[in-house]
Amino acid sequence: MLDQSDSLIKKTKISIKKLLRIEDEIWSRAVELRETRKLVSDLGVSNLNTLEISAERWKDFGFKSYQSTSYPDQDICESALEERFDLIIAEHVFEHLLWPYRAGRNIYQMLEEGGHFLVSTPFLVKIHEGTDHSDCSRWTETGMKYFLAECGFPLENIKMCSWGNRACVKANFESWVIHKGPLFQSMVNEPNFPIVVWGLAKK
Repeated sequence: MLDQSDSLIKKTKISIKKLLRIEDEIWSRAVELRETRKLVSDLGVSNLNTLEISAERWKDFGFKSYQSTSYPDQDICESALEERFDLIIAEHVFEHLLWPYRAGRNIYQMLEEGGHFLVSTPFLVKIHEGTDHSDCSRWTETGMKYFLAECGFPLENIKMCSWGNRACVKANFESWVIHKGPLFQSMVNEPNFPIVVWGLAKK
């Protein structure tokens, strides 16, 4: 009987999510996920040869071609791949890199002329361990924009965004509800309390 009740609850939650168009996402990344996917969709995904660094979240997004690479097979801080790409994605990777500038320069080198780099990193969150390295760096919108410019991207070709609020920051530092979906949480953006920063840079 308990199994049937659990199954009914699960089906009801799925139905509510579909009705309200809510993805299975966490509060702190909900806006980032929605906005970055819109940025990439606007580029015309079916024409993009794409590389994702250290994940496969975008694998089924409909790109012309897709591949991923991860440390230690490919250390983005040490060398660039020989291939060139229209889009390179690094979601929540750069905060874990010991040599982020080297990685940024390698990514710039791997892009076709006119290619794009999508990057996202946390800001007002606790230090957290990565798969391969410790948590190393944080950037504000301005800091990330000028970091990308140092890597070679023209300032006028860099669009930065961020999202966060005091409630989400507090939840993260207190380790409660941060991994629950955004449905019953405040989605108001308070620019002085960014949880996450993301940007799209064009070569």
